[in-house]
Amino acid sequence: MPKKQLIGIVTSDKMKKTRRVEVPRLVKHPKYGKYIRQRTVCHVHDEGNRSKLGDTVEIVECPPKSKQKRWELVRIVTEGRFVDLVAMRAVSKSDADSDADPTRQLPAGPDRETMDAPAEQTTETTAAETGNREGEA
Repeated sequence: MPKKQLIGIVTSDKMKKTRRVEVPRLVKHPKYGKYIRQRTVCHVHDEGNRSKLGDTVEIVECPPKSKQKRWELVRIVTEGRFVDLVAMRAVSKSDADSDADPTRQLPAGPDRETMDAPAEQTTETTAAETGNREGEA
């Protein structure tokens, strides 16, 4: 019988030579027929610690290497993008500081009038908005 091959996403790389990989799948509900997203969690042997968190990897079935490890890493399909939250917060903070700068020029065009003028509030309500019909008092 051929070995199973799956493609999944690395969700944990905290262990030495071991990765936790989630393989997403769709399962049809037996009664309602709706497709439900489920996942299979595989513990994968990664001899060279090549894969990182968020990588999409191809894994293949192998004889048991430990209590939970039954898969080996074949290759890294695509590398995940690591997002540095601290850097993103610093950039957004500097953007907010530049927004408060009074010497900054506003863009020209039709949007300028809407940005300069405050929003007008209307207090008039129609019968349709209040839910009343003409025949009711």
